[in-house]
Amino acid sequence: MEKFYQVLAWASLFIYWLSIAAVTMRIVFKRRVVGVSLAWLLIIYIIPIGGIMAYLLLGELNLGRKRAERARDMFDPFAEWFQRLNDCPGHQPHLMSEHARPLNDLCENRLGIPALSGNSLSLQDSPQAILRSLIDDIHQAKSSIHMEFYIWHPGGLADEIATALIMAAKRGVEIRILLDSAGSMRFFRSHWPRLMRHAGIQLVEALAVSPLRVFLRRMDLRQHRKIVVIDSRIGFTGSMNLVDPAYFKTNAGVGQWIDVMVRMTGPSVTVLNTIQAWDWEVETGERYLPRLPECHVPSVSDDADTVQVIPSGPGMPDEIIHQVLLLSIYQAKESVVITTPYFVPSENLLHAMKAAAQRGVAVDLVIPDKNDSLMVEWASRSFFSELLNAGVRIHRFHGGLLHTKSVVIDRNHCLIGTVNLDMRSLWLNFEVTLAVDNAEFTQQLNWVQQEYIKQSTRVRPEEWEKRPIINKLVEQFFYMFSPLL
Repeated sequence: MEKFYQVLAWASLFIYWLSIAAVTMRIVFKRRVVGVSLAWLLIIYIIPIGGIMAYLLLGELNLGRKRAERARDMFDPFAEWFQRLNDCPGHQPHLMSEHARPLNDLCENRLGIPALSGNSLSLQDSPQAILRSLIDDIHQAKSSIHMEFYIWHPGGLADEIATALIMAAKRGVEIRILLDSAGSMRFFRSHWPRLMRHAGIQLVEALAVSPLRVFLRRMDLRQHRKIVVIDSRIGFTGSMNLVDPAYFKTNAGVGQWIDVMVRMTGPSVTVLNTIQAWDWEVETGERYLPRLPECHVPSVSDDADTVQVIPSGPGMPDEIIHQVLLLSIYQAKESVVITTPYFVPSENLLHAMKAAAQRGVAVDLVIPDKNDSLMVEWASRSFFSELLNAGVRIHRFHGGLLHTKSVVIDRNHCLIGTVNLDMRSLWLNFEVTLAVDNAEFTQQLNWVQQEYIKQSTRVRPEEWEKRPIINKLVEQFFYMFSPLL
């Protein structure tokens, strides 16, 4: 019997070694960013069995067999639809500014989506104004409402939107709503889904969380886009989930969430609608390709005014928004202002920000003073010294949890959307960003950013270096895992 146990022990040790070797080889041959690979190897070697399990569950981008097959089948018809946008009169590459043209070329070559002119944009920077605007537009809807959000949290004005949607459905408006399963868990447990479906609203739970599917699909892959399209004519996107801040995470100790949304009319609304249609088909298998937008021919004398819609995530080209962000920063000549709730940058993004500051560009980073993610908070701090030494100005916002995701370059063009400056948003989740080349809109966004800075405390390099040694150790610990956050 003793010999049997010895054989069993050696066999177990061999299987354990073989598992470690197999997973290590798989990580190495995936050829991802070195920091990501090293972080996973560190986890596997420190927590051997748990690390292997974690990698199998969360280490690779696995959308699931059915969704992956749908995405492959969808690619050609959607690519053809986007290709036809090049014939839209609103696509005039020769009229684009020197800032917009490189972004258009990148997105056309990689995504097949061109920038379009002839849009009208308004920036809404108050949660109450955003929700009231949505309610008013829903009440005016005549034919269709298409929505998708990461979080829908019941309470306050969010309930008024649900009521407005039910009323719209009862008067014959066709409504499709796609909500992330994890983010909107509280909503799906409420009475609203039953009332909506009873009224005829198509409500779908995206990327359902289930213990039975943990080995079939990556569980932390989330639908993070925020899109509303009403009558194929009015579009909304930006950072705000469908929540009333007065009723959302009120006990988290970070204050109310601060967000912005863009309300848009024009041809780019149809592009947003098509992205929502893509997500709907990936989840349900049902195809609803919108009609091509109606565009007008811009005058040669018109000022540069284009919108580039940039989706990212499974099924889209790898790192497309990451590339757009890097290109925008490297193009900056005078200033870069970035607002983000979660700041865990890639090495390339970190170097781009430092290089911009070191060549004389004024670089400002605005982040919340208090964060709802403890790990992200400590990981973010680990980058402060490097950025401060390069001349980047860091501002910690005190007016609540600053959730706005925006970048303003040289005060004349900007990026705004759903993307956080962390690995999860840039490489993993379903996201969408607008690259806007419109001086008036960009000035509005710049004014909002400056108001954030006025409500912030600037981090001074000499004061930052005096922080306790225990803080530095904790920062370095979480820095090692920053590629996975």
